[in-house]
Amino acid sequence: MSEHYILVLYDTNQNRTKELAYAIAEGIMNAGVSVKTRRVPKVSARTEQLDPSIPDDGDLYCTADELSGCMGLAVGSPTHFGNMSASMKYFWDNTVTQWLSGRLQGKPACVFSSTGTLHGGNEATLLSMMIPLLHHGMLMVGLPYAHAELSRTTRGGTPYGVTSVVGSSHEFAMTADERVLAIHQGERLACIAQKLID
Repeated sequence: MSEHYILVLYDTNQNRTKELAYAIAEGIMNAGVSVKTRRVPKVSARTEQLDPSIPDDGDLYCTADELSGCMGLAVGSPTHFGNMSASMKYFWDNTVTQWLSGRLQGKPACVFSSTGTLHGGNEATLLSMMIPLLHHGMLMVGLPYAHAELSRTTRGGTPYGVTSVVGSSHEFAMTADERVLAIHQGERLACIAQKLID
């Protein structure tokens, strides 16, 4: 049986995806659900290099047990040419054990992303992250237009999941709408997860 927490799993380069992760975690906690915020290890350009299993700072790396034991999942990555980061892709490429056991089947999941420009591939990135989650049998949770911020935002948003536009030189701070949408996404994920375990 799964523990009663939602896992917020992310990769980040300039910390915007991390900011979104923490806003989603805030929404999850607003809904009265426990949350674990974790990141994926970076893929090294040196194929034989091994980093420590515990990072020097920031959030801990996600363990296989934490992934298997969650009641719901939020996955976030920066946009790399319209796709999830190599580090996030590598993480999912190594979840065959969870796939074989079916430990994620029937659990709700959502996705989120940040990108340098408005048309920089954020929606394609969200869709790319959905693919392994669907293969694991997870239930995708979008972001409905019931949230007025989704219709009025001039940068981040999308019904596929929350996004944030940082600017090509990372000059843009997160907008109030982007932050509120991230909180809404966390609340929605938590509410659905609670209904599924009741």
